[in-house]
Amino acid sequence: MNTNDHSVHFAGGTLGRHRHICALFNSIDEEHRVLRSFIKEGFERGEKALHFVGPGLHDEHLKRLAEADIDVEGAIGSGQLDVRLWQDAQLREDRFDQDAMLALIEEVLQAGKAAGYPLTRFLAHMEWALQDTPGVENLVEFETRVNYVLPKYDDPVICAYDLSKFSSSVVIDIMRTHPVVIIGGVLQENPFFVSPDQFLLELRERRSTRESASAER
Repeated sequence: MNTNDHSVHFAGGTLGRHRHICALFNSIDEEHRVLRSFIKEGFERGEKALHFVGPGLHDEHLKRLAEADIDVEGAIGSGQLDVRLWQDAQLREDRFDQDAMLALIEEVLQAGKAAGYPLTRFLAHMEWALQDTPGVENLVEFETRVNYVLPKYDDPVICAYDLSKFSSSVVIDIMRTHPVVIIGGVLQENPFFVSPDQFLLELRERRSTRESASAER
């Protein structure tokens, strides 16, 4: 069923105009439990699903989608479901290029619309940023810059973080880059969100301070 209704309902709430979502989970089981309705609603409404996962989780991810009564084989065959590995996106050429990834986000969202999908529901597992790969240190800056791109689109973009794998300092920064957050399985507007202009300035000041301290050693 196709629909022009761009509302999105899951995790006890309804998305407003902000569509950049930080989803914080304690386990993969919690993630799939909370996001199951988000994923299923999209399929039921004829929307595209675009998921980015690590190579070790690809098969398990498809298995969990099938367990949620999603016709995985049929959806992949029709193009409605597109599950990509980090190596095909975030970590292409064995490095993270935030400019290239921002361009890819726009490309896939525009392609979904051009293909006739009402929305593209974008889900990315963010553990790629823990790999020993050049450029991953720019994660927070990248997440901040995503906020320049997404206001042009209605498509919901979920960045899923495993709290057991990221440091508390990174999680705090990441929260500040998302206008919407899922904590404890509940969707809510994020009172800690900082505008990208302001946060990029803060990041530049941090970098300058570190460089000055390093030069003094």
